[in-house]
Amino acid sequence: MSIQNPVFIPGPTNIPEVVRKACDMATIDHRSPAFGEILHPARDGVKQVLKGKSAEVFIFPSTGTGGWETAITNTLSPGDKVLVARNGMFSHRWIDMCQRHGLKVQIVETRWGEGISAARYGEVLAADTAGEIRAVLATHNETATGVLSDIGAIRQAMDVARHPAMLFVDGVSSIGSMDFRFDDWGVDVAVTGSQKGFMLPAGLAIVGFSPKAMMATKTARLPRTFFDVADMGAGYANNAYPYTPPVGLINGLKLTCDMLLDEGLENVFARHHRIATGVRRAVRAWGLELCAEGPAVYSNTVSAILTPDGINGTDIVTHGANKYGVAFGVGLGEVAGRLFRIGHLGSLTDVMMLSGIATAEMCMVDLGMEIELGSGVAAAQEYFRRNDGLAQKDAA
Repeated sequence: MSIQNPVFIPGPTNIPEVVRKACDMATIDHRSPAFGEILHPARDGVKQVLKGKSAEVFIFPSTGTGGWETAITNTLSPGDKVLVARNGMFSHRWIDMCQRHGLKVQIVETRWGEGISAARYGEVLAADTAGEIRAVLATHNETATGVLSDIGAIRQAMDVARHPAMLFVDGVSSIGSMDFRFDDWGVDVAVTGSQKGFMLPAGLAIVGFSPKAMMATKTARLPRTFFDVADMGAGYANNAYPYTPPVGLINGLKLTCDMLLDEGLENVFARHHRIATGVRRAVRAWGLELCAEGPAVYSNTVSAILTPDGINGTDIVTHGANKYGVAFGVGLGEVAGRLFRIGHLGSLTDVMMLSGIATAEMCMVDLGMEIELGSGVAAAQEYFRRNDGLAQKDAA
C-alpha cells in the first residue's frame, strides 16, 4: 500500500496535512486552563456540526463502538427493552452489544440494501402500549451496504405512536459529511467517531446527549466506569478528564470542526453529494449496480458496488492494494465477497475521486471483467464538469 495515494475506504479517511500537524503537539498540562482552551471549543464545534443546541457533547478516547457503549450503559438498565433494525453489519454489531449487556432486543429484520422502515418501527411502537421499549436504535448510514435511513421519518413515527422511548442514532459514517439534525429530529443520543467525517485518526468516540438522555443517566443501572458521562462532565467543569485525555486528537478535532464550519455545512454536504453522484455515474457506466436498492437510500459517503457472478469483490480490493497501492473497502457479513466499497467522505475532492474511479476500473479489467477502460472516469468527469463545486459554493 502506498501512503502517497489517497484512501477510498469508508474510514479512516484521508487526513489533511494541517490536521495531522495539529495533532502533533508538545505535551501540556491536561489539568490546566490551557487544556480547557482546546477542549471546550472542540465540544462547541461538535455541537454545531450536530445541529444540536440542546446536545451535551462528550469526547472519549475510543471509537464509534465505545460511543455506542457510552449510549446504552449511561441510559439503560439490565433487562430494558430496545428496538432496532438489522440491515447491515454495523447495525448487527450494535444488536450484539445490547445483547451482551443483558438488554432485551426486539429486532426488525431488514434486507441488506434497504433502509430502516419508519412505518414498521411505528407499528411496533404503537403495539407497545405498556411502554416497555426504552430506546429505539437506528443506524443513519449503514457503512457496510452504502444505505442511508431517514431519521426524521423515524422520529415522526415515534411521535405519531406517542411513544416515550429515547432515540439513539449511529451517525459514525454520516455526521460531518451528510446532513444531521440532532434537535430537529429529536435525537436523544448521537454517536460518531473521529476517523470519518471529522478527518482525524481513529481514537475518539464523540457522543451527544439530549436533556432527556441526561435525565436517564440518573436512574440507569448498567455498569459503567470508563464511559461514565457523569464522571466526564465533572472533569469538564475543571478543564480536565477523569483520566488522561488524548490532547493532540482533541486539538485536531477543534481544528476540523473549524474547517467544516468555515467551509459551511451545507457546502460540505453538497460536496459529498457531488462526489458520490460522480461515483454513481461511473458505476452505471460500468454496467454495475449498487447494493443500496434505490436513490432514496443512496449514501453520500460510501458506495457498495455489487460484482457479477463469478467475481469476488474482495479480489478487486486485494488487487488494488497489491498492484496499485490503493485501498478500497471489502464486503462485510452477509455481503462479503459479493461487493466492494468505494468510500467518498471526509477530506476528498473531485480530482482525488477520479483517481479512485480510474484505479477501480484498472482492477476490474485486470481481473477479466467486461469493463471499458475510461468509461466510468468519463461519466464522472462529465458530471463534475457540469456541477462545479466552486460555482456551487459561490452561489450559496
